[in-house]
Amino acid sequence: MLKQRIITALLLIPIALYCVFLLPLWGFSLFIQAVIMMGAWEWSPLMGVRRKSARIAYVAFIGAIIGVLSWLVPLGDLWGDDGALNTVTYYTIVFGGVWWVIALALIVNYPSSRRVWSRTRAIVGVFGVLIFIPTWAALMTVRSINFEDNPYFGGWVVLFILLLVWAADVGAYFAGVRYGRNKMMPAVSPGKTMEGLCGGVTLAFVVMMVVAHWTKVPADQFTGYYLTGLFTVVASVFGDLNESMFKRSAGVKDSGSILPGHGGILDRIDSLTAAVPVFTLAYLEFLH
Repeated sequence: MLKQRIITALLLIPIALYCVFLLPLWGFSLFIQAVIMMGAWEWSPLMGVRRKSARIAYVAFIGAIIGVLSWLVPLGDLWGDDGALNTVTYYTIVFGGVWWVIALALIVNYPSSRRVWSRTRAIVGVFGVLIFIPTWAALMTVRSINFEDNPYFGGWVVLFILLLVWAADVGAYFAGVRYGRNKMMPAVSPGKTMEGLCGGVTLAFVVMMVVAHWTKVPADQFTGYYLTGLFTVVASVFGDLNESMFKRSAGVKDSGSILPGHGGILDRIDSLTAAVPVFTLAYLEFLH
């Protein structure tokens, strides 16, 4: 399994880097929209939706919302001339942040929290909207940042988020395998341990320190910089736990099998769906 995970990751990383840095903004938007719609396809069974027509309808619904947002706020207008983020986009991301506060409460109180969504599948569908749509909006917001007329700056910021999430995942995996003793939330994900969490956060902080040194982050921004990174890493952990909670509730082991060693698309982007909106809100609060 580890060999498969590594091979798949080595194939996916160049594709991710190409899309982040070399695609124009509209191409990046279409790529992210495609990934999110694939994630929505895999989310629909967690709603209890099995029929292909119903799953297609849910995917189309997610795609239509993204299309409407793209029409309301053209990609070139995400940031105003005064440097302020467009209001519609901002509140879309805020709704995502609010959802993750709610999700945290659901995760901590699982399995008793199941009664919130067990009566109707539509609630889980709404949760999916609150997961996928702010993720798209936040990624487009970050990717379109143009600092000091550097067209690649937004791409570097996206890469920074990816590195934090990957570091948290890798650090948690190896620390958990080597030192894992104390279960973090066994009712949600029996394999995750407190030692793994500490390992993931530690490796992510190493990444933050390396990036801070390489990019020469000003000393007066250290507090905001590290708080933004810490919130992002913690959010990524709960993004993973959130998907695990709904999979466990629905009796699903993996969201899919399209990625050897990794499961489905949703299994790969679950951490990012929390990390990206939280990072964006923290960036706007502490660093913008």
